Amino acid sequence: MQTLQKKRVLLFICTLSLHFGVAQTTDNSVKKYPNALNFIVMGDWGRFGEDHQIPVAKQMGKTATAINRDFIISTGDNFYPVGVASEHDPQWKSSFEDIYTDFSLHWNWYPVLGNHDYAGNADAQVAYSKISRRWNMPARYYSKTFNINGDSSQQVLIAFIDTNALIPEFYKNEQYSKNLTSKDSTAQKKWLMKTLTDAPKSVKWKLVVGHHPLFTATLKRRESYDTKAVRKSLKSLFDKYQVDAYIAGHDHDLQHMLPEGKTHYFVSGSASEVTPIDRLPYSKLAVSEYGFMVFSVLADRLYVQAVNENGEVIYTTEIKK
Repeated sequence: MQTLQKKRVLLFICTLSLHFGVAQTTDNSVKKYPNALNFIVMGDWGRFGEDHQIPVAKQMGKTATAINRDFIISTGDNFYPVGVASEHDPQWKSSFEDIYTDFSLHWNWYPVLGNHDYAGNADAQVAYSKISRRWNMPARYYSKTFNINGDSSQQVLIAFIDTNALIPEFYKNEQYSKNLTSKDSTAQKKWLMKTLTDAPKSVKWKLVVGHHPLFTATLKRRESYDTKAVRKSLKSLFDKYQVDAYIAGHDHDLQHMLPEGKTHYFVSGSASEVTPIDRLPYSKLAVSEYGFMVFSVLADRLYVQAVNENGEVIYTTEIKK
């Protein structure tokens, strides 16, 4: 009898050890791809440090150090509730400079404009590029080509667009229209088509960044006027010019969707606030968590990791060329 009890105790201890060993070896920290083009994507953040902006910013700093980031992308709604008044607005200090203080975040930032930015002075965010070393917004829409691991024969083209100009209702909106009187959505689309068409053979990946998503699992915006407007304006264009991924914000969550076609659709808009979310039939990721995304691009692979405010990788995907 005593022998049987001893065997049971020994089995229990071994089982505990096995479970403990598994727990100890589980690693959900961000993975570094040393030979890749590594960048952080975050959005919908400027709240004077309120809500979860500060903890997310701190985690961004840790992650940026870990991956040796090349730059940071903002998907818009950079300043709540009504943008900035000028390039000298105090919000630049209270919502940006005093929040993203880690040394690893003092690299280039490439932002786009969101609808909340349009409620203020949209061109002031362009003008701030002449004041800040790290804020790089040369125009309301622009493009950049980045080398992968310093190799100019392997590049990533990123087009940063202004989706506000693609929403007809905004031209009638008293709050937004003041920033749209001189904008021409047709001119921007012609520019985008030319940018994608003229990409040299060295460009292995074509990415587009804008504020408004074409697809979203968020119930209230699934078929809202702004979602439908940008989808109608851009979906066929992305299909025709073989855009690999479209990256947006606007919805305060983290999403990855793959509807019909080549283009992967990502949403990273929970850098300071989260809202409820559901799922779509083609949702691969749909979570209401504070955080951001990490993109790591190689010539034949694109890795995306969704990171929450605790530094945990809650989702990862690999896109092959």
